Amino acid sequence: MRVIVAPSGFKECLEAPEVASAIAAGIRRVDPLATVDEVPLVDGGEGTARAMAAATGGRLVPVTVTGPVGRPVTAHLALLGGPGPRTAVVEMAAAAGLRLVPADARDPGATTTRGVGDLIRAALDEGARRILVGCGDSGTCDGGAGALQALGAHVRDSHGREIGLGGHALLDVSDVDPGGLDPRLREVEVLVACNPHNVLTGPRGVARVFGPQKGATPRQVEHLSAAMDRWAAVLHQRFGADLRRVPGGGASGGLGAGLAAALGARLVPRFEVLLPHLDLEGRLRHADLVVTAEGAIDAQTPRGKVPAEVARLAKRHGKPVIALAGTIGDGAQNTYASGIDAYTGILDAPLPLPEAIRRAPELLTDAAEHALRLILVGASLARTTSPSLDAGARRECVVVTP
Repeated sequence: MRVIVAPSGFKECLEAPEVASAIAAGIRRVDPLATVDEVPLVDGGEGTARAMAAATGGRLVPVTVTGPVGRPVTAHLALLGGPGPRTAVVEMAAAAGLRLVPADARDPGATTTRGVGDLIRAALDEGARRILVGCGDSGTCDGGAGALQALGAHVRDSHGREIGLGGHALLDVSDVDPGGLDPRLREVEVLVACNPHNVLTGPRGVARVFGPQKGATPRQVEHLSAAMDRWAAVLHQRFGADLRRVPGGGASGGLGAGLAAALGARLVPRFEVLLPHLDLEGRLRHADLVVTAEGAIDAQTPRGKVPAEVARLAKRHGKPVIALAGTIGDGAQNTYASGIDAYTGILDAPLPLPEAIRRAPELLTDAAEHALRLILVGASLARTTSPSLDAGARRECVVVTP
């Protein structure tokens, strides 16, 4: 049996390589001779820089930056190996991710992307000619204003004063002066790897969709939504770019819009730029089964999440796909249309969240084992059932009850 294991990470719990390893262990319990190809996938969020460095023979560069709550944190960027221009991967989650925001400080109107700008400047110091900014797992909603300030731009209120940190400060923004931006930015290509379903403003704008996930109260969501409207208007006035509904403009709390307007960054669907480095499609051609996973399978999964993207690629080659998830949410059934053939949760009983996080590797391994055993039962049934029976023929089965 040849199995591709291509999961994303479980947010604030396990990175993608750890998820892949746990699933592979469950498969080998059932079939020790199985060929298991672990392809941990990244979507621009946590683990992106590390995975991209490993896939290309590159290296990680540690950098101390301003964290999302204004205190220094140790982050990193990746310098990729291989041919082509010197490329740096800036993982925004390493500098401004939700994981870096203490539970009692989760107000995306107060957190900043300043550390992302610090990482971009560090990439310039490393001689990068191409900078790939991975968006995902953010704990911010400041439209990228903090990142631009770290790079030398002046973001001012109506009195000409520099605004403070966080998305709420954008309610007072009046202008963005790019004159102080690091001049080296004019010599590099900046790509933002983002989910194209994320937009800056409106009913599906980033504040309303993701603000609550980052700790915003309903009142804070309204303030942030108004702040994004204001930020979009200022960017339009200064740079001539209407980014309110541009695909990917809402990435990482509007970071995509800020970088696109002020730096001329290109907003690129994340899997178009990330997956080619991993050759996932080429590896899928030789698989008998594909197993993917993420923290939650729900209505958001078909909107650019890893399991749906894996399933779409797998279906090009007629491969069956199962998905494992920490939780199953509303709308999970919509993933069938993306090519996922079956999904299941990994919890075997209700558990407090801290215990579920602690036991996640064990739960993933057990779930993978159980799923594969069920698949083999189905395969055995298919072999013993005569293919000559028509669809209306009666099938007999034995039901064993306790």
